[in-house]
Amino acid sequence: MDFMSVNKLERWYNLNFEKRLKGRRILFVDIDPLILSLSSKFKKEILGYSENNIPIYKISVGTGKVKILTWSQMHGNESTGTKALFDLFHFFEDDSVEIKKITELILSNCTLEFIVLLNPDGAIQFTRENAIKIDLNRDAVAQKAIESRLLRSTLENLNPKFCFNLHDQRSIFNVKGSQNPATISFLAPSEDIQRTLTTGRKQTMSVIVAMNSFLQQIIPNHIGRYTDEFYPTATGDNFQKLGHNTILIEAGHFKNDYERDITRKFNFYALLKGLFYIATSKNYINYKPYFNIPNNEKKFLDIIYKNVTIKENNIEHTKDIGIQYRFKVENNKLIRYKHIEKTGDLTNYYTYNYVNKENLKLKDLKLSNS
Repeated sequence: MDFMSVNKLERWYNLNFEKRLKGRRILFVDIDPLILSLSSKFKKEILGYSENNIPIYKISVGTGKVKILTWSQMHGNESTGTKALFDLFHFFEDDSVEIKKITELILSNCTLEFIVLLNPDGAIQFTRENAIKIDLNRDAVAQKAIESRLLRSTLENLNPKFCFNLHDQRSIFNVKGSQNPATISFLAPSEDIQRTLTTGRKQTMSVIVAMNSFLQQIIPNHIGRYTDEFYPTATGDNFQKLGHNTILIEAGHFKNDYERDITRKFNFYALLKGLFYIATSKNYINYKPYFNIPNNEKKFLDIIYKNVTIKENNIEHTKDIGIQYRFKVENNKLIRYKHIEKTGDLTNYYTYNYVNKENLKLKDLKLSNS
């Protein structure tokens, strides 16, 4: 059976995505009613509770022999994957003929478990870390955090063949050799310092190749690849090392999409295509095109102010100022503010927003680096 065409999937998505979730800050109170409203097709259970006693759900569906574990918002401020998962749940709930064929194929061949919003405390404060300042993505070995232990116990109980590790990346990443932001980036994590090309990594890469091929039809030259440097304490690296093929998906910037409500669609497409590929593949040997995906670079800026007057050592001269938007919570609202990321000659950097500020002084820009 062939996968859906781009046009059909686009039409379905525009009518059926989860409209009750939007914006960057997704909290437990946002997803709790959506989980409870899922049909009996899904098994819903509370795995445990965060450091601040907020429930952490696991949602299960499917009866197939290929087991797949997916988690989102390991970093509380990275919510695009959570939105994409609820879009995926809507797809699985659809009873129209063509959608049902794809859903039944996936769910008859795969058993899927999802941990939605692994770090609910971090989501409230819009931080990477949990309530006790632990980065869960660097806690795979020590497992000091409750949330890390819940993830590991789920992994051990399910024993999945594949994992999807959903993250967000900053808008500073561009696709190497392109002026485009890296809207989606992939990684097949290494298992050792030597970055050995093991059978497991080849299988992981093959799934990424399938996802990339589909997305290139929609957002060509907006897809990047992370360096596969080995991180001894990182979740993906350790799960891959343990024999669970782990696919990292990083949701990034798309033009004028600071809420990541467009990027979520591409994240959903990648997930659905990846699951379909796993459900229908007898082998995973098409891994070599993975290396043709361009690397990420850090050369994209949200704003570049050209020719700003700066006074240093009582001497005035002009520089370019590169701005990256940052976010913080104030009075329980998410605030976006401008942060100086780069200064100097920014000729080799890219942006959708060039502003010529000739004869304007730096202090007049009213920027914050807090």
